Amino acid sequence: LDKTMQELAQAQKETEARVSELAIAQKETEARISELAIAQKETQKEVTRLDKTMEELAQAQKETKEELRTLVISHKDLQKQVGGLSHTVGFRLEDESYKALPGLLEKDFGLIVKSPLKRRYIKDKEGRYIEINIIGEATQNGKKITIIGEGKSQISKADINDFIRKKIKRLNGVFDEIFPVLITYMTQEYDTEEYAQKKGIALYYSYDF
Repeated sequence: LDKTMQELAQAQKETEARVSELAIAQKETEARISELAIAQKETQKEVTRLDKTMEELAQAQKETKEELRTLVISHKDLQKQVGGLSHTVGFRLEDESYKALPGLLEKDFGLIVKSPLKRRYIKDKEGRYIEINIIGEATQNGKKITIIGEGKSQISKADINDFIRKKIKRLNGVFDEIFPVLITYMTQEYDTEEYAQKKGIALYYSYDF
């Protein structure tokens, strides 16, 4: 019995020690739960701040899109204005060329202009109308020649290619022989004039008038 009592006493001590350990563990758990609760609150605050930031970013994105749309519209308007100004400058140059070109073409190429140079719509080889900014009839050594020309404020090699593709090639076969002419204020590349000569195009500058 004494032995049993001793064992029970020892078991009681061990139980009390275990209870004490559990109590400490409970306190640690409660402290951890408290820390987690605080962390949860901080996380919630951060989420709220993040939501607010996202809303601000979404609003800024909308404002940016609106500003971009306005900018695109303004850019299109500016392009129209520049395009209109470019056409006006080109027409002005062409108008001046109508009087000056006959003398220049006779002096430089022996072309005798027979009809006033003008701006006209004519049918291409496929029967579609195209605008020709400088057109007129001439003779060269008794041969009938049709002058086809165009004016641009600045001319590049790409412009020369466009002129050949969009005007000259479309009129091949419509007239017996075409004499192409370009007029400009200035060229965009150092070798544009040489390129025009290689393509068989007469190039004149505004100061030639």
